[in-house]
Amino acid sequence: MYLLLGLWAFCGFFVAGSNSKLTNNASQVVLLRNGTRTVMTMSNDYQGPPENFALVVPVPVVLKKEDVKTLPFGVFDKVDSLSAPRLVEYWERDPCAPRYYELTDSVRRGMQPPSAATAQSRLGVTVEARFTVGEYEIVILSAREAKGLDTWLRQSKYSIPAGADAALAPYVREGSKFFVAKVDIAKVKKNAQGVVQLSPLRFAYEANELRLPVRLGLLNSSGKQDLMVYVLHPNKRFEAANYPNVFIPTNIEVADEVRTNFASFYAELFDATIEKMGRKAIVTEYSWDTNSCDPCPTPPLEPSDLATLGDDIATGGAPVPRRSRGGAGYVLTRLHTRYSAETLSEDIVFREAKPVTGGRANWNGTAGDAGAQVVAEGINNFQGRYIIRHYWSGPVACKDPRWNEWGGPPDGREPGTAVAKGLALAVRGKMKLPSVVRSPVPLLGIPGKRPPRR
Repeated sequence: MYLLLGLWAFCGFFVAGSNSKLTNNASQVVLLRNGTRTVMTMSNDYQGPPENFALVVPVPVVLKKEDVKTLPFGVFDKVDSLSAPRLVEYWERDPCAPRYYELTDSVRRGMQPPSAATAQSRLGVTVEARFTVGEYEIVILSAREAKGLDTWLRQSKYSIPAGADAALAPYVREGSKFFVAKVDIAKVKKNAQGVVQLSPLRFAYEANELRLPVRLGLLNSSGKQDLMVYVLHPNKRFEAANYPNVFIPTNIEVADEVRTNFASFYAELFDATIEKMGRKAIVTEYSWDTNSCDPCPTPPLEPSDLATLGDDIATGGAPVPRRSRGGAGYVLTRLHTRYSAETLSEDIVFREAKPVTGGRANWNGTAGDAGAQVVAEGINNFQGRYIIRHYWSGPVACKDPRWNEWGGPPDGREPGTAVAKGLALAVRGKMKLPSVVRSPVPLLGIPGKRPPRR
């Protein structure tokens, strides 16, 4: 099989060695960017029969063996968990208990943030390089025309989705090379359900423009396809240059029932946001320094995590500049879209953007409407953050009760922070936003309704 993808993104289509149906409904890519140097790591949710197959990727240059590396599966999980939409809980304090205006020092510190060469020539296809990395046997091709590349794949007895030559044509015209990674199924891992898990692939390349060829990804989508892009840069946030941008509504109070179905709630919120923007928007869900978080669903990225993602390659060995919050980290921007052939008609081009803050709260959880605003600031502190509040329901045995003092659970346990993951497969249509959203969400026309205090 062949899986055709774009190196400027991880979006592509499968082509099989049989007529088996292969689908790819969610893709993730990390772009570690410095100047014109990009180190890209990509992963997808391949679904199909457990046979030998391959991956075909348009690339801007001929890659060498030292440019390509397989990474452990956990690398995406940590980046995903750190930047995922988060659900926090606050419990209202006894309004008659002594009032505290500051946290202890310890709590404050915790919140800081093939074959015949002749046939190939006749088709205009040339093998530029061959090498093996992990479970991938890699061939780098050049092609004079898309039809020739399409025919080369078909003559190699791979079933090509309809429209493949048309999807490939723009990349051939631009002079792209094609990275073909044949996968030995005997070497790949499978999860408990027997589904193939491909090792994430990391590439390094030079390109003036940062873009993702999403058009290829639609050929194997079973309908809509989720694309998650994580951009790491020494000091810049990124956004789309050629599509509308929108920040996910944040700092929203929600009903207690969201706790048991947070991913479904967030999927509904995300879909409503995309629909409001004409279904063509790129949604910013997170923009924050990698060496801090508040709240933290998982520890911030360590230097070893950044090394795994290729920061030494992107910077040429130079250290990443230290910033005001301390430590040597990157700005992590999480961008998310859910697209179909009708909504994204051209590749996504990314550009640098000004820093923003939003989705924050005061130490006691009462940021109010201010925390829901996205404000231009000198540092990036934006996140999708959702709140369950447990209002005081006990006796009020004093003359002047002091309301709106919030903290952790009364029993002193650590409540933790839930995150919304696996959004491409989240159950949709069963959770109605107006019934579970208690804060006003002007973008979506939701007035919000908090429960009465008594």
